[in-house]
Amino acid sequence: MSSPAPERTAVRLDITVDVPVEHAFRVFTERFDEIKPRTHNLLAVPIERTVLEPRAGGTVYDLGVDGTRCTWARVLRYEPPHRLVISWDIGPHWQVETDPDRCSEVEIQFTAVAPERTRVELNHRHLDRHGDGWQSFISLGEGDGWPLYLERYRNATAAIATAAIATAAAPTAPRGTPTSATPA
Repeated sequence: MSSPAPERTAVRLDITVDVPVEHAFRVFTERFDEIKPRTHNLLAVPIERTVLEPRAGGTVYDLGVDGTRCTWARVLRYEPPHRLVISWDIGPHWQVETDPDRCSEVEIQFTAVAPERTRVELNHRHLDRHGDGWQSFISLGEGDGWPLYLERYRNATAAIATAAIATAAAPTAPRGTPTSATPA
């Protein structure tokens, strides 16, 4: 007699972005506001911005247009430029979970595969810690869950890389040459 297959308690996804590993990590942590959709909202008002505090012991929170704050994650590990681990303090019924023993973890690893390419692996693990209803979180691996975040992240890295290339290619005036007209 065979035993049943264990339930999947994690969501794993990966992408490759065309930027160096340091840049990839910095975009994810410093521009998380551009990555998280405003529609993913536990506040009673629209989100003004999302903040990821870049340090172990920091938090991830949404700030509402009225100044209200919803802290929905804790920064567990902050290891630039290779690893970020946050808690997922959101329960299966989309409310903030205050018991750390009933929270899952999201680990994002950044690995250089070439000087200008980085593999980004996202592992949302320990989903079963959430208790009854945790299986609904498996859907985070589809559609408007983590795939949407990673696509928005890819777009942010591409936009910044394109801007950097354009800036590097822009002609510069010789030293001492005025760059704009000034009225006499």
